[in-house]
Amino acid sequence: MREGGQHRVSQFLRHLREERRLSVNTIAAYRRDLVQLTDFLKAQQIADWQALDPRQARVFVTTLHRQGCSGRTIRRSLSAARTFYRYLLREGLATRNPLAGVAAPKVERRLPKALTADEASEFVAIAGSDPLSVRDRAMLELMYSSGLRLVELVALDTGDLDLEAGLVRVTGKGAKTRDLPVGRFARQALTQWLARRGQWATIDQAAVFIGRKGQRLTRRAVQMRVRYWGLKQGMAVQMHPHMLRHSFASHLLESSGDLRAVQELLGHADISTTQIYTHLDFQHLARVYDQAHPRARRKRRTDPSAT
Repeated sequence: MREGGQHRVSQFLRHLREERRLSVNTIAAYRRDLVQLTDFLKAQQIADWQALDPRQARVFVTTLHRQGCSGRTIRRSLSAARTFYRYLLREGLATRNPLAGVAAPKVERRLPKALTADEASEFVAIAGSDPLSVRDRAMLELMYSSGLRLVELVALDTGDLDLEAGLVRVTGKGAKTRDLPVGRFARQALTQWLARRGQWATIDQAAVFIGRKGQRLTRRAVQMRVRYWGLKQGMAVQMHPHMLRHSFASHLLESSGDLRAVQELLGHADISTTQIYTHLDFQHLARVYDQAHPRARRKRRTDPSAT
């Protein structure tokens, strides 16, 4: 790999940041995946991006598998490499995409874990009137009420809230904004928190959720608080912020059956991303059937007369 190869990667990452306006985390993931590809080209003594052919691209996939990468990781690496080559084609720096026809290993799609409606309500109903408890109750209520991503939650400014109208404006992936409804309990919790927020906030701090020193909360800080309250509230599973988003989506779908509306509320660009929640709904029905129907478990019982 010639020295200019890394320069092309840097140009591509700048394109993702400045033109496509992808998040810092997404760009970092692209960088890690392209490092794997760059290392492979160096090991194979392939001079530049244009010199990679489809046969060598398949060897790249085999190499990742031998290194112990999961099917999910390999699919992501292939996706990043294909996107990079599409960029090279657009810029006239390549004449083909050698990874276009390379098959990725199949990955079993894991269903997201979701709380029951009762579990979710119990979890977010944090008791206590101290500022920390009031703040955390507002965070959890809002995540469950509106299905916010963690990155959307920590990016919220006070100007994004319209509690009188029951709305919050969030900026999602690709810097796209959407207005989301805020439920009654979340509005009450946010009103209580905003009344206490001034105890910690500096005059120029716009963030909705801040720490004791007045700084905007980080994603890591929210993750730790969610985990803390999961233990404190006696939840049977280890809690993480995305579980509230999953629960929001699955409960909404169970009640409404409107997949398109759930897609809009979650901010999914592709409805296939949202369709995983239909599997959650089916799993719920299957459990109810298995527990309640008198013939549901017959196949699992040992019946001597059937042998």
